[in-house]
Amino acid sequence: MLALRLARGSHPLVLLRRLLVAAASAGVGFLLLCTLGHALGHPSPAAPSLLRLLWCLVPLAATVQFAVAVARTDPSTRPRTGLSAVGLGPARMAATAAASTALSCTLGSMLALLFFLHLRGDLTGLPFDGAATELLAADRPLPLPAVLILLSVVPLTAATASALTLRPRTGTKPGAHGTPPPHPTSPGAPPSPLPSAPPTGLPWGVALTAVGLAVETYASRGGGTGGALPLPGHPDIAPAGVLAGWSLTALGLALAGPGLVHLCGLLLQAVRPGAVRLLAGRALQGEAHRIGRPLGVVCATASGLIAAASLYVPGTGPGPDPASSFGPLTGLGAVLVLACTTATLLTVALETKQARAETTRALLRQGAACKTLRAAAATRALALLALFAPLTWAVATLAATPLAA
Repeated sequence: MLALRLARGSHPLVLLRRLLVAAASAGVGFLLLCTLGHALGHPSPAAPSLLRLLWCLVPLAATVQFAVAVARTDPSTRPRTGLSAVGLGPARMAATAAASTALSCTLGSMLALLFFLHLRGDLTGLPFDGAATELLAADRPLPLPAVLILLSVVPLTAATASALTLRPRTGTKPGAHGTPPPHPTSPGAPPSPLPSAPPTGLPWGVALTAVGLAVETYASRGGGTGGALPLPGHPDIAPAGVLAGWSLTALGLALAGPGLVHLCGLLLQAVRPGAVRLLAGRALQGEAHRIGRPLGVVCATASGLIAAASLYVPGTGPGPDPASSFGPLTGLGAVLVLACTTATLLTVALETKQARAETTRALLRQGAACKTLRAAAATRALALLALFAPLTWAVATLAATPLAA
């Protein structure tokens, strides 16, 4: 009830972010229900349906990441001074954030169910001249327990991840009003005026990325469709080893992201920096832990899409026409992953700006010019673009080259 009251009184921008979470949840829920429809229409063998279900884990992970980022930036669920006296301490506020996330995702799951039933003709008759009859197994009854289990996956996973992310930190001394001070990477925590400790995941991330590219190269030498892992909407389209290699590459880029951002900030301050480069570099070093991982995930997603486009666009690669290779469910999954990862990055950027507001006000009180602060922000954005854009293109090229041979 508290989560519902907070949702009703939220800022329109906060409500928009929650509606986006609901839309992403609806997309994942629809993919899961379509997998159920495929299993009903093709009961034997069960392996293709199981593999399609595994494919849904990628958009599921992107949606959960986005939902957690939205929960972190929600101002109504942040611990406030004095709320512990009325029973709304950090643990209770984390539970409220998890409930708000579950509410948004449940709304999306219900919309997915309504759309799925509409396409099957269970509500108002078969639309689109029954084009989705075979895909959604419209001639077979839906098992209610399976539907409920699949639709509860996104709300439960997102709520659990939000609660774990926003849980109170242990081992900290309580503040003056009984609430622990915010963790340096928790919502509402002002960034330290000094750069944080360098992230330690860069070597591991580089190693995982290299291993992933090597696995893709090795798997692509097998040729044919042996060991293929079907994409949703089209069977036998990609070797399972290639997809496993891409997963390792994506994990490596996400792990290396904070280290790359920290390194970018360090390079900005090299060779006698001025005020703009010094401010930009120090800010990147201080925010590396917060924005590095979403940047790495976006880099991995973009490189995967670039590699797929270079292989399956007619006339530019050895692959077939995308219209015949990738079904509508594959397109929906790709759009979900790209939209959720990009929205997560934008949400984290907004969170970082809010966390840096106190430092910005302090700089303005000390006489810093607004033009200097804007120039520092532009320098940060250009530096990150100059680092991650070539990296994305290089990873995409390395991933596509052995497949095109």
